[in-house]
Formats: sequence, C-alpha cells, structure tokens
Amino acid sequence: MNKTQIFEFFRRLAEANPAPETELAYGNTYQLLVAVVLSAQATDVGVNKATRALFESVRTPQQMVDLGEEGLKQHIRTIGLFNSKAKNVIALSEILVREHGGEVPADRDVLTSLPGVGRKTANVVMNCAFGAETFAVDTHIFRLGNRTGLARGKTPLAVEKGLEKKVPGPFRVGAHHWLILHGRYICKARTPECWRCPVVDLCGFKKKVLEPKRGKSG
Repeated sequence: MNKTQIFEFFRRLAEANPAPETELAYGNTYQLLVAVVLSAQATDVGVNKATRALFESVRTPQQMVDLGEEGLKQHIRTIGLFNSKAKNVIALSEILVREHGGEVPADRDVLTSLPGVGRKTANVVMNCAFGAETFAVDTHIFRLGNRTGLARGKTPLAVEKGLEKKVPGPFRVGAHHWLILHGRYICKARTPECWRCPVVDLCGFKKKVLEPKRGKSG
C-alpha cells in the first residue's frame, strides 16, 4: 500500500468506528495492566468474566498483594496459564507498591521490566491508559499487517516497526484498536470476510473471499 492508500484505509476504519476502545473491562490503569497480563493466550471475553468479581474488590496493587496469590487464583482459574499469571500479577503488584507508590508508570521500558509484562502488554497500557502512539502487535495485527500489505514482517516487532513508520498522524493513537477489531471480526484467520470489508479494494491479499460460504443444505 502507498501513503494515499494507507490514509484511506484508516480513514474508512475511523469512519465506521470513530472512538475505538479495548474490549477488556477495567476501571483504572492498574486494573487495565492486570487485565492485559491475564489476556495473554486468552480471550477478552474470558478475561472479563474472570475479573468481574475480582475488580469489584481489588482496585490497587496493595489490595492485590493483600489478596495474595492463592486468593487471586480462585478468581482466574478459568483463564489459561492461571498459575504463572497469578504469580506474575502478585509480583508486579509488589514492585508497584514498593518502587512506584502504587501507581502504574507511564514508561514502556519500566513496564517491560515488570514480571509478566512484555512489549505487547506495555504497548497496550501505554496506548489505552496514556494515549501514547504505540502499536501492540497481537496475532490479529500480525496477520493483518502481512495479509493486507499494510506492514509486512516476519516477527511482531518487525510489523510494529512497519506500523510506526506507515500509520498517518491522525490515526496513530486509534490504529491499534481499529486493526485488532478488524482482525477479530472481519479479517479473520481462517476465512476473512472480504465481502463485507470496508477496505477490500485497498488490501493486497490475493485470495480474497468475496462471498460467504453457503451452508450445506439438509
């Protein structure tokens, strides 16, 4: 895609969804950080179900530390890798209390130094909580970047760097959400629903699916 096409790509996604947001439920920046850590290899829907009761009583790192690892596990047992995630959430909460006054720092490098927080997680927090122009590359965005030709790369970091270079100014903060939602609901992994895609004519994917598969008649 050239610059004009990329601008039009995001303009259309923005027109369809002017105020994109994460589908993770949270009440403050700390809860967002916890939710994103828990969402690794899990769905947002599954995380929201697990954190609904948890976030009613736990709003700060100190409250999480007081709950303890075993108490946290009781809330998140339905989430994959809950044992290691509980350990990381308690450990990062202790660090936030001890070194950051119980606040989540608006610094990607500091965030990635926390247990269980990788670059993708830090990018999500920086974008959603602090409005930073970061591009968290999950499986959806990695697929979309390569499939459409928007930002091709063999690794998530390569796709991220491509997006950093190519996404136009007006769309940089919202790009992360538009791409995830587009990949989740339209440009799906197995069968992209190109027949209802608003940017199908801009996309470089050669094997477009231009009509829905018809179900077998009984």
